[in-house]
Amino acid sequence: MDELKPMTAESVREILEEAGAQVMSRSGRTESYGAPRDFSFEVKALFENGMGLHVVARQFNYRDPWEATGRVNDLVDVSLMREGGYSPLPKGYPWFQGCDMEEGVDEGGLREIVACVRGLNPKVYLLQELTGDL
Repeated sequence: MDELKPMTAESVREILEEAGAQVMSRSGRTESYGAPRDFSFEVKALFENGMGLHVVARQFNYRDPWEATGRVNDLVDVSLMREGGYSPLPKGYPWFQGCDMEEGVDEGGLREIVACVRGLNPKVYLLQELTGDL
């Protein structure tokens, strides 16, 4: 089994910035077990086409049985944003079909989603609304 690559707020931010998005990020959970937040980090991005992504790493995963080392986030939840709200993608895309969130996405999947959303022409929504496909 291939080990998943850990993601941090900084690494997710870099992926999104490399794709040309405006990005904001914040960390929620600290290394302390008593941290009150239920997420490790979140990153929001807005692309030139008006589409946005909200990436959240909810909890640390533990790679060793004693939780001494190996605390990582290797899966994230990704929500798609359009016109200030959550949205699915139009038909014909491999992600966000009938839903506005993809859960348990690894780094490779995140890169695919970023490329898909970055290259989307928002007029496809209007076209599919006119044809009744959306």
